[in-house]
Amino acid sequence: MKIESVTPSDLDQIVAIEQAGFTPEEAGTPAAFKVRIDNLADSFLVARDDQGTVQGFIVGPVDASPYVLDDMYATSKPNQPTGGNQLVLSLAVAPSAQHQHLGSQLLAALEDVAKKSPAGNDIPHLSRSLVPFYEQNGFHNDGVADSDHAGEIWYNLVKPLR
Repeated sequence: MKIESVTPSDLDQIVAIEQAGFTPEEAGTPAAFKVRIDNLADSFLVARDDQGTVQGFIVGPVDASPYVLDDMYATSKPNQPTGGNQLVLSLAVAPSAQHQHLGSQLLAALEDVAKKSPAGNDIPHLSRSLVPFYEQNGFHNDGVADSDHAGEIWYNLVKPLR
């Protein structure tokens, strides 16, 4: 797999992977992903197979917030240029590419991007069911999040970068 920056032509593949991995209430809409591609291209990575097909992606803004907030799913503003945290809004892998450590590879690639940027201090993420996966990837659980996204219970997971 090759991990690289997203392109606008990846939109349909990204939306299909997102919809396969999340409930309709949780999944980002095509319109939301178009805005994320436009505003967050420097922190939006895709994993492509040898045929160029997107098999997974990771995206999130650089923001001053120490945690992912519900309104970030609805509105994506451009990354702040300095300071802040490299958040993760969505990490998803196509069903056919799961159990191949691609999610961990995407997390590591975004961490590398954040470490090279003057902006990223920590990587916060919300998760409802994959807490052990994130802990295996160096995140610690800061407890139940103040989030009602999709009517689920979420946990604040954070990985310090510096």
